[in-house]
Amino acid sequence: MAFWRLIEPASHNMFRLIRVRTATMSEAGASGSTSCQSMQPIDEFFLFMVHLSVGLTERDLAHRFNIHQSAVSPIITSWANFLYAILGSVRIWMSEEAVKAHMPKEFQDYPDTHVVIDCIELRCKTPTSLLLQGEGSHCTYKGLIGMAPHGAVTFVSSVYAVSDKELLKQSGIVSLLKPEMAIMVNKGFFIDNCVPCKVYRPSCLLKKEQMPAEEVRETQSIARLRVHMERLVGRVKQHKLLDTVIPLCDTRTINQLYTVACLLINYQNGPLLKAWAND
Repeated sequence: MAFWRLIEPASHNMFRLIRVRTATMSEAGASGSTSCQSMQPIDEFFLFMVHLSVGLTERDLAHRFNIHQSAVSPIITSWANFLYAILGSVRIWMSEEAVKAHMPKEFQDYPDTHVVIDCIELRCKTPTSLLLQGEGSHCTYKGLIGMAPHGAVTFVSSVYAVSDKELLKQSGIVSLLKPEMAIMVNKGFFIDNCVPCKVYRPSCLLKKEQMPAEEVRETQSIARLRVHMERLVGRVKQHKLLDTVIPLCDTRTINQLYTVACLLINYQNGPLLKAWAND
């Protein structure tokens, strides 16, 4: 309810627009079916969140909320665009001073780390997938997400159907980085020549027979810290709509849905950073 109270004042204008569209569509397609009941803004918001978090289909949502199926899509689209605009208007990229002020002690060996980044893959149905089955029935998009060392989401890119390195270039994060900063990435994410700062990355064995002891310790240390990013990605994928093949009806707003799912992490209860169990 705290989040709803935060966005409620700005939702009234959008609610009036949805009401007009919903009524128009219902009159056009609801002949002989359950009459569409006007929904309150908080109920429409709940419908959107159920769709994003549980991944229920439009038909299922129409039945559960007692509205015509044709009214579901405009509600989801409108709320996706609304939350994308509202949450996206909040500045989340943190200054160097702010990051250092909230730096957890676990990062004491990497005190210049400004952001931990990773890619999130989304699978979406394509129009041709209606005639196909198995592999090739969907396309893959990627989005870049950044997390401050203390666990806050500080960067979310748009989604693209590109390689990891190209995603980094198109995301816009490079222009935010400074030489005195450092970023932490996953192994295999070779972007050193694409950024103006230091890159912390677990080492890959490649063809080496054995890593030097010092390199092993550093790799284990970085991998241990990147557990936080794995938790963050896990929270994003807890929105079941993003953890399955996203239906065709949502592909038009895939960027908004992904961004909203990522930004909502900053409003959820429970810290991402927890003390590690003693090994």
